Amino acid sequence: MDKEVLFQKCVSFITSVHQAANDFSQNVKADSITSVQYKILEYIYVSTPVTLSEISECLHISMPNTSRELKKLSEKNLIEKVIDTEDRRKQYIRLSKDGEMMMYEAFKTIEAHFLQRLQHASNEELAEIDHALDVLQSKLFY
Repeated sequence: MDKEVLFQKCVSFITSVHQAANDFSQNVKADSITSVQYKILEYIYVSTPVTLSEISECLHISMPNTSRELKKLSEKNLIEKVIDTEDRRKQYIRLSKDGEMMMYEAFKTIEAHFLQRLQHASNEELAEIDHALDVLQSKLFY
């Protein structure tokens, strides 16, 4: 297989994934937070526990801006910081109970959008999608 063609297909696929993620998460953000704050909460929700630098790196936000947004989320009682018991200099960030509830509700809406897209897929197609996701996760997105 021509790896350049495969790469171009991958780029197209990743672009489609970003668009689908945007479509799935339409209108799920609470009015009390900004879009950047929502993205941070979403990242924490799926990656807990995380550090400030991991959030900054993954979401392409500067460390000072990440720190400022985390402070705002902490003031809104949506996150909490936990000190590492082995290295007291290290802090992990996780969702608070309020943050967990907010993201649980957001992901219920995202799941509904996801299921709506798959409503006409056959069991065989669902199995193919499941297998394709497993392969992509193990070979490309590890």
